Amino acid sequence: MAHFPKPPEGSWTEHFKIGTEPVSYEDSISPEFYESERDAIFRRTWLNVGRVEQLARNGSYFTKELDAARASVIVVRGSDGEVRSFYNVCRHRGNKLVWDDYPREETKGNCRAFTCKYHAWRYDLEGKLAFVQQESEFFDIDKSKYGLLPVQTEVWEGFIFVNLDPDNTTPLKEYLGRFADGIEGYPFHKLTQVHKYRAEIGSNWKLFIDAFAEFYHAPILHSGQYVAEEAAKIKKYGYEALSYDIDGPHSMVSSWGGIAPPKQRAMVKPVERALRSGLFGSWDAPDIGMTTEELPPAINPTRSDVWGMDTFVFFPNFMLLVWRPNWVLTYHYWPTSHNTHIFEATCYFVPPKNAFERLQQELAAVSFKEYGLQDGNTLEATQTMLESRTVDTYPLGDQEILLRHLHTTVRQFVDQHRQTPSPASADAN
Repeated sequence: MAHFPKPPEGSWTEHFKIGTEPVSYEDSISPEFYESERDAIFRRTWLNVGRVEQLARNGSYFTKELDAARASVIVVRGSDGEVRSFYNVCRHRGNKLVWDDYPREETKGNCRAFTCKYHAWRYDLEGKLAFVQQESEFFDIDKSKYGLLPVQTEVWEGFIFVNLDPDNTTPLKEYLGRFADGIEGYPFHKLTQVHKYRAEIGSNWKLFIDAFAEFYHAPILHSGQYVAEEAAKIKKYGYEALSYDIDGPHSMVSSWGGIAPPKQRAMVKPVERALRSGLFGSWDAPDIGMTTEELPPAINPTRSDVWGMDTFVFFPNFMLLVWRPNWVLTYHYWPTSHNTHIFEATCYFVPPKNAFERLQQELAAVSFKEYGLQDGNTLEATQTMLESRTVDTYPLGDQEILLRHLHTTVRQFVDQHRQTPSPASADAN
């Protein structure tokens, strides 16, 4: 069983020994640094691309655009039931193999084989080349040598990950570390009611992770979501998390919260009282087969009575939030340039049993969206001012420890990559 420390005395930042000095955000505004990130991080780490429920039966597939990694992949459940991934590239002339009306948009479906739109080369669900149009003209082509190029694929607790590094030897579970070990057993498979949001954001990908990795901003930026009297109290007393933790490149924060009547009824708005729901989810948590006390050890690691949610940041760009009212939220941040990225958010609920439960879930989903829009609204303003380089470094507080850790980790990955000789230069020596 994983071990999760109780809050230390004094500063979290000093406890984890990652420095307390002001930080530079050059890693978020430099085009050259972003190009290094693409090779050092997004082509070398495990990336979550979806869940097994998206592949409901044999032949189900979806595509994922990984712009930062200069790749597009097909994720498919084969005829044998196994989940596999392949580069989305036809072996004949390099056309994108699977797409609908617009080549840059992702797609999904179910099929028995993948057929190229250009010259009709066909591949089975296991990636083998099955048919070549006018094969006799291809000089005794050996079809066994021209199957789809595979991508390393593993599944953890129903989450599908890929790794584009052909030299990677680190299994997914080992890479995810003790947080994943301590989460295992949570019934993700029961949360199949899904609400998704996607937005193109005009900021570096790390800046949005920063926004969701600290709650220092919540009493200020989100004060409009509370009734006036409660908003004033929150602004006055501020916010402190229950616990922070770091494991290699990954990190987490455990937070108090959650609306539990009758004590906090005055804090929320009329629609939340009527539906008994809000940002933290339904006040009437559905049965998931385990009580709060029975949750896996990484969830509510301090076993606090006022615990509301945990936020896990699995490096580089997968954020997993487990909420006390038995639902889950995931964030993904997919870079498209040094100052743009695609933000994806997915809410997972136990399927509602009636219309009232559906309304409770929808209120939680739209409440999250409102908070997310408020967070996202600051990002382009932050990006443009960082790019002005008016200020070189910025102080971070103790509650911003996960931000400090993220940017430190990114710089470490990039520095290590830059110091590693390329195969070509190694051969030349």
